[in-house]
Amino acid sequence: MITVEFTGSDKLIEAINTAVAQPTTPAVTDSLRNALCRLIRSQEVKLPDCVMETAGDHYARRELYRSDEHGYSVVAMTWGPGQGTLIHDHCGMWCVEGVWNGALEIVQYELLDHEADRYHFRPVGSIQAGPGSAGSLIPPHEYHTIRNPSEDAVAVSLHIYSGRMTQCAVFNPQGDDWYEKTDRKLGLDQVH
Repeated sequence: MITVEFTGSDKLIEAINTAVAQPTTPAVTDSLRNALCRLIRSQEVKLPDCVMETAGDHYARRELYRSDEHGYSVVAMTWGPGQGTLIHDHCGMWCVEGVWNGALEIVQYELLDHEADRYHFRPVGSIQAGPGSAGSLIPPHEYHTIRNPSEDAVAVSLHIYSGRMTQCAVFNPQGDDWYEKTDRKLGLDQVH
């Protein structure tokens, strides 16, 4: 189901459908990551203008497409200067994330231990990703933060999830690399 029409949407959907037909999750995400990099760099796909609009006090999440047949969803995220996330997961879903515009800093975390709703994380790597770059997250290696490090530029990323991501676990810092887990419902911003 296309939420909004945009130039090259058919090419994007065709590439995703080809990738999700692969036999294993790593093969799906590898295929999808390569296709997404190619489509961003070739400029065959032009996202709708609304994805360049920030949402003020939060990063914007706009669903551009959802596959009734395969179950995946495509969400464009718009990051105002300095906007980002806490450590979070993807509720067991794989995801491929590509940077469309601007730059993003992604930090991956390893879960070391947990007791009740307290979790002990350690950062295990960070990258500065620019336009045309893409990465993937496959559970259980899904804990990460995303942030727009710019003081004045907007960043846009495209996220392809194996399903509809309507909630996730978020981890609030408690000190000494311990975090408290809370569940967060995720909304969508208007596409126009």
